[in-house]
Amino acid sequence: MTDWIDFAASLGMAIGPPLVYADQTFSIVRKKDATGFSRDVCAILLFANITRCFYWIGNHYETPLLIQAVLMICAQLILLYICILYRPLAAPETLGMSTRPFSFWQWNRYVQYLESLAAYITVLTIFILVLGRSTFFVEALGFLALGLESTLPIPQLISNYRQRSLYGFRMSTLVGWFGGDAFKTAYFFAKKSPLPFKVCAIFQLSIDFC
Repeated sequence: MTDWIDFAASLGMAIGPPLVYADQTFSIVRKKDATGFSRDVCAILLFANITRCFYWIGNHYETPLLIQAVLMICAQLILLYICILYRPLAAPETLGMSTRPFSFWQWNRYVQYLESLAAYITVLTIFILVLGRSTFFVEALGFLALGLESTLPIPQLISNYRQRSLYGFRMSTLVGWFGGDAFKTAYFFAKKSPLPFKVCAIFQLSIDFC
């Protein structure tokens, strides 16, 4: 029985978080409108999970967590494409009014987002080749990955505040965030995951309660 529970928990950890965004994706496709969902959520999850994959190279944490990172990258690439395809007419890049340096993450073409991710992967590859034997660097990479992910709700909160509305943001995503954070916190401690997972999970759960 214990083995089955362990398998179910690992399976849930691997596929659960990516599936949280299925309803949000279908909602955008159904309405043909991405208004209300912050593309910065995709940015955080893509950069965080790419970093987490590189963290695994230096510290072989549990396989379900690595699978989760890969599946999340795939899910967010799909969601990002759909958000760009159905971007609102008032999007900064549509109006030419982006105030970010280099219009970061507010570009017109999907390929520009892929290029930025490719550049980030190239930089991480260089660092891991040069500093991959350093325990301090590897653990710093872990804290960077999980620290980025712990800021996940912030861009959506900002988007909702600016809109003065929750329009376009699925409550299932919010419930998934809270339930997923609670589950993964328990999972990390039960599995004795590396310290960055535990610290950042507690921080993220505290943001959910706020």
